[in-house]
Amino acid sequence: MTKDNKAKVTDSKAPRKSWWGRFIRFIRNLLLIFFIGSIGWVVIDWFTPVFITPLMITRSVESMTQGKMPKNSKHWVSIDQISPNMVQAVVASEDNLFLTHHGFSFDAINKAFEHNLRGKRMRGGSTISQQTAKNVFLFPQRSYIRKGLEAYFTVLMELIWSKQHIIEMYLNVIEMGNGIYGIEAASQELFGVHASQLTKSQAAAIAACLPNPRRFNAANPSPYIQRRKAHIVNVMSKIGPVDFSKKEAPVKQARRHKRRK
Repeated sequence: MTKDNKAKVTDSKAPRKSWWGRFIRFIRNLLLIFFIGSIGWVVIDWFTPVFITPLMITRSVESMTQGKMPKNSKHWVSIDQISPNMVQAVVASEDNLFLTHHGFSFDAINKAFEHNLRGKRMRGGSTISQQTAKNVFLFPQRSYIRKGLEAYFTVLMELIWSKQHIIEMYLNVIEMGNGIYGIEAASQELFGVHASQLTKSQAAAIAACLPNPRRFNAANPSPYIQRRKAHIVNVMSKIGPVDFSKKEAPVKQARRHKRRK
């Protein structure tokens, strides 16, 4: 091969290498921006209330496409303005290992998998931390990418936020009825009281509806919700109040107390 031919081959490869290098740098910079931005987002939400979520945007768009006026009833309250009964109810119904796991409960995942294999009503194994990550940072569409991002934000939250802040965020952003978001709005619309005034029965009724809050009504519970409510009240009496200063999960506390008796 002559020198001229070699030069032509080299010149033809150069643009390809240059294009590939730019692409790699673009992906690297994109990932770097994502990581820095997501960490900053989680840090900001540690200090500031969240007044709008991707789910609220989705529901508003759905309403407008149906020719309806969007409803977004939401009032942020701090954890000390939320009845301990409500905290206890959601831990009892949604994630009784909340205080001890680091965002993921493999025991709950295994139980949900076995439950679903038996052909019963589909049940998820998401923890309160995972549900908070999904509601605060992500849109509700189901996909493997979203589940991966949910796991990523769950890890960030568990590293940066306290358990108390996670439950505070959870109770302020989750959907609790048609156009109702957060426990203060739900308490006022369903029972005419502030979140700090919720009784054990009212808190259990709200928690019983959380799997499908737009279908069920805590103020006018169906027989199915009545049964769920009774079960949650029973679990609440066993686990006792949620103490964020303790490292044991409420269920383990209850078991130890039972053995001592």
